[in-house]
Amino acid sequence: MPIYEYQCAACGQTTEIITVGSESQDTVICATCGSAKLEKKISAAALPKMPARPAGKTCCGRDKKCGGGPSCCGM
Repeated sequence: MPIYEYQCAACGQTTEIITVGSESQDTVICATCGSAKLEKKISAAALPKMPARPAGKTCCGRDKKCGGGPSCCGM
């Protein structure tokens, strides 16, 4: 279920709303003032943080490639 961030045009309050199925922007209302005049905001995506590896080491911690393919130890 996607989470969308909306800003109310009436009161200015920003709200995160989880939409279910085919629910659209027309069916959401402001939790603060009850207005249906909400504008969808562009939110930054959360990306997983990869652990740092020591300089010169592979993703496995080895000094040389392990042969696991381009996605593994592709220094």
